[in-house]
Amino acid sequence: MNRLTTPWGDVTLARFPEDPRDPLRAWDASDEYLLRHLGESGTPLSGTVAVVGDRWGALTVSLAAHGTVPAASLVQITDSFLGQQATRAALARNGAGDAAVRLLSARDTPPARVDVLLVRVPKSLALLEDQLHRLAPAVHAGTVVAGTGMVGEIHTSTLKLFERIIGPTKTSLAVKKARLIFCTPDPSLARVPGPWPLRYALPDGIGVLSGRTVTNHAGIFCADRLDIGTRFFLGALPERRGPERVVDLGCGNGVIGTAAALGNPEASVVFVDESYSAVASAEATYRDNVTSGGKADFVVGDGLARMPDGSVDLVLSNPPFHSHRATTDATARRMFGDARRALRPGGELWVVGNRHLGYHLRLRRLFGGCEVMASDPKFVVLRAVKR
Repeated sequence: MNRLTTPWGDVTLARFPEDPRDPLRAWDASDEYLLRHLGESGTPLSGTVAVVGDRWGALTVSLAAHGTVPAASLVQITDSFLGQQATRAALARNGAGDAAVRLLSARDTPPARVDVLLVRVPKSLALLEDQLHRLAPAVHAGTVVAGTGMVGEIHTSTLKLFERIIGPTKTSLAVKKARLIFCTPDPSLARVPGPWPLRYALPDGIGVLSGRTVTNHAGIFCADRLDIGTRFFLGALPERRGPERVVDLGCGNGVIGTAAALGNPEASVVFVDESYSAVASAEATYRDNVTSGGKADFVVGDGLARMPDGSVDLVLSNPPFHSHRATTDATARRMFGDARRALRPGGELWVVGNRHLGYHLRLRRLFGGCEVMASDPKFVVLRAVKR
């Protein structure tokens, strides 16, 4: 639990799901910098205030908790289910309910008019591009546009996106390795549709997926090509037949779950990810390639938290090992624990990961053992069975 001091008062924040062992804060110096600027500059926070890319609710909750922005005028737009849940929890913890903020996903229709646009620069330049394109029609000549990020996140390409899509852009001096972006909307700029989603054909040599089409919304890992870890995993997937429930955990664009569905037409596949754009990508990939007889569900959520105990036969996963810019195995640990709980006795978890991550140690502790099903100098595919 973190306590953030803002110009309007303190707020208590936590990442989601809350873990007292987690050493990572729910805010950083860039959130603090933008909030301090808004307070000290007297920026009018009136009309519709849209907060885009708020990671754990620090910006949104700081503006909502002390009535800085009138109720129902504040909108949060995020691609992260976990970030949205962290915001909900923090609003309640700090005395503001859901009614204080309109919570939207990156796939929802944005407000028709935005008077103040606050952007926490995401790790993905593609996601920023998509967000700016989607919001540009709502921005007018009087809109206040301010962005924030750590210096390692704000590049010339970042500023060029603001310039090209919104208007003239400049940056602040760096403070605590954070920087602000100031953009002046130019109504004369042509409003053109963004390039996302991106679709491409998969290469030959990957079994049932050879030559098939993948859809990627903005922000998905390796959006323009099949990443080498997934390709290696596809070559090691088990051949299975008969009715079973399969989960593509952390599904991304859904390639792994789609391969499982094509390889076993009797399987029911659940695609799960905490990214709204990932689940939308997975559904599009599946629908384009599994044209008849398939059974699938598409879930935006916190791993397998909503999956009943003992209800799954096979879990397939290529877990992330970053939380924004921080390297951590916390997400993989929770995914493995969720998988063990959700698997029936005899059910299997198949995981691909970089060799140096040492997933085998965690799996042995959780499952009592695991075996290497494939390996090369960079990746390893592991299989763990629930006893």
